[in-house]
Amino acid sequence: MSPRTPALLAVLLTGAIAVSAPAAVPVRAVSLESEDVAVAPLESVVPSGAEPDAAPTTDIVPGSVNRTSLFLDATYDAALRISWGTRKISVDSTATIRNTSGAPIDRIELNTIAARLGGIQLHGVTVDGVAVSATRSDQTIVVPLGGVLPVDGTTRIRVRFHATLRSSLSGSNWLFTKANGIIDLYRWLPWVSRKIAFDRPNHGDPFETPSSRSVRVKITTSRPLVLATSGDRTSVSADGLTQTFAATDVRDFTVTAATDYRTRSRVVRDSVVRVYYRPGAPGAAMLDAAADAFDALERRLGSYPHRTFRVAQSAGAYGMESPGLVWIPTGVAASNLRYLAAHETAHQWFYGIVGNDQAKQPFADEAAADFVARSILGARRGSRCATATLDRTIYEYSAACYYEKIYIQGGNLLDAARRKMGSTAFWAALRGYIAANRNTISKTETLLDALDAATPIDLGKTLFAPRFPRIY
Repeated sequence: MSPRTPALLAVLLTGAIAVSAPAAVPVRAVSLESEDVAVAPLESVVPSGAEPDAAPTTDIVPGSVNRTSLFLDATYDAALRISWGTRKISVDSTATIRNTSGAPIDRIELNTIAARLGGIQLHGVTVDGVAVSATRSDQTIVVPLGGVLPVDGTTRIRVRFHATLRSSLSGSNWLFTKANGIIDLYRWLPWVSRKIAFDRPNHGDPFETPSSRSVRVKITTSRPLVLATSGDRTSVSADGLTQTFAATDVRDFTVTAATDYRTRSRVVRDSVVRVYYRPGAPGAAMLDAAADAFDALERRLGSYPHRTFRVAQSAGAYGMESPGLVWIPTGVAASNLRYLAAHETAHQWFYGIVGNDQAKQPFADEAAADFVARSILGARRGSRCATATLDRTIYEYSAACYYEKIYIQGGNLLDAARRKMGSTAFWAALRGYIAANRNTISKTETLLDALDAATPIDLGKTLFAPRFPRIY
């Protein structure tokens, strides 16, 4: 995430990449005449391809172990209904989970910020067709399995809820809001995670999620909307009100929508870069910035796993990353656009392809993403805060200096490693780290070790140890 509003940050960029003017892609006509309709009752919403809960069959056995895990194979099949006029959403999601953690578990912890920002109303949670007493803890839905799921056992958890989008950009509202003619839905889909405190003194990301090999989402809207999501659209109804999307190898599934999004696209290497923007927004400049960043980053970091990379104008506040989709906020300053596009695009590799505990180890994605973004732009600068250690959690940095320490000082430390190692060895080591940890949850220590192992210089002692005392 880039925690700077356009008004607060004017980054002077050098070395911008020249590109030819993009050709606009024809926009599908969208009717704006349809009236808002009430959200259908949750009982009538069934995930795409799923049947209502039937007679239970289960791998769960009696007992308890007081254990959960993130290291599970989970696929998601969900139905999402959006009422444009009322800001109401309803969700009916089924997670099919196989226990690949190596030990038995007796509960699942699901992350959704609808539990913090949406005034969530749970309307039934079942485990293999049997109702259970799930509880909400901060941004987590804790689902007891009613017994023990053994290693390699499989269970189906169905969660149904209503929530209401915020109507402002204040605080963290911008993650789950309808404002400036745009709906932003971040982390709405209940996803295997762990209990993580949502409140923090800065705009760090309080999330940790494993990658899912398959996500299907059917989205029904009260009026025709243009949807930018983390998946590829696989179907659309004749009236345009129901669209289905599918994604593979993603860590969450973001939805952004507007009645009047326009699109522009460009083929970059083996992928399509597509931007979604409202009339009056700098669509051509957004495409130039995103396409240039995507091209430069894929050359340095390795192949991109998705067919399409989407860049959507969001309601506002901050830039934000999610697999296959990033947000560029409404009102971004022209002087900040290339930096913001490069930083959020870099997150496709650091957090998207290689995951990490974003709450406890923000260096692993934020420092790495900012380093590569500033590298391709020639925009490196010094920190405006005192030198600090870089192995703290997001809860231990102030709002004033979180960005300056993790992003700027962290990126500069990685650049110092590059200069010590030599660029050829450094970039080869970084590509190797990404390839070796693809679709996993990695650690800061793993990243540093990958760099250290690629050079005869002892980077651990000479460079890393003073900044990472909890590791060295």
